[in-house]
Amino acid sequence: MDLQLAGRNAVVLGGSRGLGRAIASALAAENANVLICSRSADALEQTASELEKLGSGSINWHVADLADPDAPASIHAAAIEALGGVDILVNNGGGPPPGLITAVDRQTWEAQYQSMVTPLFELSGLCLPMMRERQWGRILTVVSTGVQQPIPNLGISNTLRSSIIGWSKTLANEVASEGVTVNCLAPGRIATDRVASLDRNAAERQGITPEEAKAQACSLIPMGRYGDPQEFGDTAAFLLSPRGSYITGSVIRVDGGLVLGV
Repeated sequence: MDLQLAGRNAVVLGGSRGLGRAIASALAAENANVLICSRSADALEQTASELEKLGSGSINWHVADLADPDAPASIHAAAIEALGGVDILVNNGGGPPPGLITAVDRQTWEAQYQSMVTPLFELSGLCLPMMRERQWGRILTVVSTGVQQPIPNLGISNTLRSSIIGWSKTLANEVASEGVTVNCLAPGRIATDRVASLDRNAAERQGITPEEAKAQACSLIPMGRYGDPQEFGDTAAFLLSPRGSYITGSVIRVDGGLVLGV
C-alpha cells in the first residue's frame, strides 16, 4: 500500500532512538521529509545517516531538550528552516522515573509536567496554523497503555499522559473540519531500551533476573511476546498518512492484547 507520504514534512520528537526512531524510520521509508529531534547530537547524527538510506526524502536533525522552555519555539524554527513547514507532528518524549504515586512530591510533579506535557501542547500550537491554512495536517502523540489500564509503579506516567488524552480529544474536535487529525498512539511492551530498563527495575524490586521479569511481562500479553518497534512505527505511519484521514480523536493501542478492557 502506498501511504502517499512522499514529500510530506514531518517532525518527530525523540526521533533518535526507541519508539520515535521507529516512527521516523517508517516515515523515511515512505519518502517523507523528516526532522528528528532529541537531546543528543551524536545520536541524532548517527540516526539521520541511517534514515537517509531508507527513502528519497530529506532527513534533518535538531538538538532540543523538552525540559528547556525554549524548546518548542526552537524546534518549530528549525522545522521551518529545514522543511519549509510542518505537515506532520509526532509528539514523543521520554518516560518519567518509575515509582509509587504516593511518593511523588510537588516539585517532581511540576518538573515532569513542564517536560512531558507543556512543550507538546506548545509545539502543537505553533504547528497548527499552517496545517489549518493548508487544510491538511497530522498530530500524533505517543502515550502509553497506562492511560487505559494504569501500570503499577508508573504513577507519574499514568497520570500525566492521561492529561494528554483529554487535550488530544478536545483539539481533535476543534480542528476536524479543517483536515487536521489528532490522535494518540498507546504502546504496550515494545522492545526498546526504555522497556528493558523497566524490566531491570522490576527485577531489582523483586529480587529476580531481568530475563525473569521479561518472562513475567510476556505472560500477561496474549501474543506472548514484546512488540517489534517496526510494528509500532508502521501503525504510526498509517495514522499519519492520507490513508488514515477518517481517524481522529482516538487512542490506538499497539499492545498485543495486553490491555484487558475493550
